[in-house]
Amino acid sequence: MLNDYLLTVISNIGMISLIALSAYLLLITGEISFGQQAYFGISAYSGAIATTLWGWPFWIALLFGSFLAAIAAGVVSALTVRISGLYFSIATLAFSEMVRLSLLKFSYQKEIDGELVGPNGAEGFGEIRWIFENNISVFQYTLLIYLILFLVLICLLLIERSGLGMIFRMLGQDPMLTRVQGLNTVIYKVIAAVLAGFIAGLGGMLYAHSLTFIEPQIFNVMLGVHSLAYGLIGGLGTVFGPLIGVALDIGFLESIRVIHGYRMIVFGGLVALMLIFMPRGVLDENRVYRLRLALRNWFRV
Repeated sequence: MLNDYLLTVISNIGMISLIALSAYLLLITGEISFGQQAYFGISAYSGAIATTLWGWPFWIALLFGSFLAAIAAGVVSALTVRISGLYFSIATLAFSEMVRLSLLKFSYQKEIDGELVGPNGAEGFGEIRWIFENNISVFQYTLLIYLILFLVLICLLLIERSGLGMIFRMLGQDPMLTRVQGLNTVIYKVIAAVLAGFIAGLGGMLYAHSLTFIEPQIFNVMLGVHSLAYGLIGGLGTVFGPLIGVALDIGFLESIRVIHGYRMIVFGGLVALMLIFMPRGVLDENRVYRLRLALRNWFRV
């Protein structure tokens, strides 16, 4: 039987995989975002407020937080869609820091059972007790996280095999060719950003209710850097690439006690090596194509 510590690590892998997938979705369109943690945080706070202070059902609060994150992502994308490269990355980083600093000042509390509950600036937001109030075990919540992750993966796989997914990859590889095809690149970039914001929002809402306490410093730039690095390590050829990156960092490197204090150094070195020798990650487009051919040939035999 899995103990609570192991279940917590497994659930962290699932939740962080969602923000990694959101960064991946932008990467395949050719955009590098250092700001996905902003949407993660927006949903974490808004979803936790909905369940804790307003008494909303969990699923409605999940959609509420994720839609707010998607709207914020759409607005930021619409404002920055005509810039790209380093300028876009800086703009997303600036927005994420603006959100984090705003949360440091944000206070909204209500008295519940004689105690003030709710976000209180730098002191954070505690008493997010939906799990305890509904007698949800760590194992049950882990299953819930992976159910949502599974549904997101199915949706992304369907998108990748659709015309929309082809346009996303064309946009990432050759924006000029995309425009020549008569496609409005602005619209498709905004669509990708909205989808990415929604996925990050799902992860943020789940994260808040798993930890039961959140604070603005959780949603700092390092969370955004890591979410971006997971796709670069695992590969941009398939939606399963970022999951490999998350499992390697949280599941493998964090579990090795010998290097626990040097985890960030090891992880940074790994990212540098991957960018030099495998710039599109382990599962890049060519390897995924060859793997699919090999599987088809194997099943034909």
